[in-house]
Amino acid sequence: MAPPALGPDAALFLDFDGTLTPLQDDPDAVFLPDGMDHVILELAEQLKGALAVLSGRDLTDLSRRVPEGLWRFGNHGLRSAEPGEAPDENIAEAPADLVSAIRQSISAHQGVRLEIKGPVLAIHYRAAPDKGDELTTELAEVLLGFDDYSLQSGKMVLEAKPKGANKGICLERAMSLKDFEGRVPVMIGDDRTDEDAFAMAGKLGGWSVKVGEGATCADYRLTTYQDVITYLKKELGQP
Repeated sequence: MAPPALGPDAALFLDFDGTLTPLQDDPDAVFLPDGMDHVILELAEQLKGALAVLSGRDLTDLSRRVPEGLWRFGNHGLRSAEPGEAPDENIAEAPADLVSAIRQSISAHQGVRLEIKGPVLAIHYRAAPDKGDELTTELAEVLLGFDDYSLQSGKMVLEAKPKGANKGICLERAMSLKDFEGRVPVMIGDDRTDEDAFAMAGKLGGWSVKVGEGATCADYRLTTYQDVITYLKKELGQP
């Protein structure tokens, strides 16, 4: 079912990859489609600042890809920047022995690469799509020695995340901020990492939208990122 119109009291949370942009083999090549920066800035103004991009990307990386005039939550909520604020680069790091263990584990798999996002470690295998199950088994074994970390799967990526790196927790905390407080939370995302935020939005009296196929707890669905763009433009009265 297609989502309803946003109410004037909505607090909108948008994932980045696969939601505002198409997924690509090279995550460094992903940027907002032409004109979308203006669309989301105008929508943020319409919602009186209650719009945030909530992504698993590192906050510094995310801030290079979306307007600085928005709320930005990166690293699954572990890092944040308010409108007009540059990211604080004084951040925690993943344990060196965990980084080393993961590097050793994936070294035998061609096309698999490690991205270090502060305390979050992302293992990308889009260039080796048949490696998912094998990597999941190997990395789960690696993480047995690190009680504060868990493994989460996404679209052609596995992430070793510390406790607290959770989009649902982030959304709940954001709703206590002045710009979002008292509003109706709406989360739009495409990946498994967005399911926690979908559930939290519902728990707090809001609703959610899943982009693409797959089982979900979201209330509504859009087919592709292009449908998200059309939906957001419609909220501004644009064709």
